[in-house]
Amino acid sequence: MPTDSVAAIVVAGGSSRRMGFDKLWADLHGRPVFLHSLATLQASPDISHIVLVTPASASASNREAFQKATRPLDKVRDVISGGTERHLSVWAGLQTLHSLAPAWVAVHDAARPLLSARDLAAVISAARIHGAAALAQPVADTLKRADADQFVHESLSREHLWAMQTPQVFSYPRLVAAYQRLLAAGELVTDEVSAVAKTGDRVKLVPVQDYNFKVTFSCDIELARLALTSPLQPKN
Repeated sequence: MPTDSVAAIVVAGGSSRRMGFDKLWADLHGRPVFLHSLATLQASPDISHIVLVTPASASASNREAFQKATRPLDKVRDVISGGTERHLSVWAGLQTLHSLAPAWVAVHDAARPLLSARDLAAVISAARIHGAAALAQPVADTLKRADADQFVHESLSREHLWAMQTPQVFSYPRLVAAYQRLLAAGELVTDEVSAVAKTGDRVKLVPVQDYNFKVTFSCDIELARLALTSPLQPKN
């Protein structure tokens, strides 16, 4: 692969328990959620190779459906089964990329269908400068910590707090080393920044400019439909 190539791992491994149905196949203006997530990566001149990681529990027919849906996207070279936890799915994607040895790897959630071209370009550019970068949004809401009975226990300062998003972009060798350490220690993380931070490496946060929320609840589908027609959201 080119010396500055970027491969993408798109994680579609969620169970959609909170949604009540498979959110990745929900219709957004004529195509499923996950294809919107892949489309921006497919169109990016920075991305050379895409690995789609399907749920570990997916049936053979479900995996075949993912493969069929992604055939028009020539950068989607691999559709593989993930693990029972997110970090295991990412690790499966990293292993698939081993023979290609890309310079960089971008990990993106399949349930974030609104990623814009400019946000993707910005986070890749920041990673190339700093070695690691992730899209994120400054926390705007007032934060409270509650007790086990959901009564307010204390207020938390939102200063310097960020809500993490994806893509999260790293040098490929750095992320592989972080995951090797993580797996050897038997630890669990919910995103790649956490894995890399445990090695002592710093990660640059890139403020998101456009809608890039994660489809988690049923109401998010309608919000995503509205966002895709918003004049404020760039059309990729």
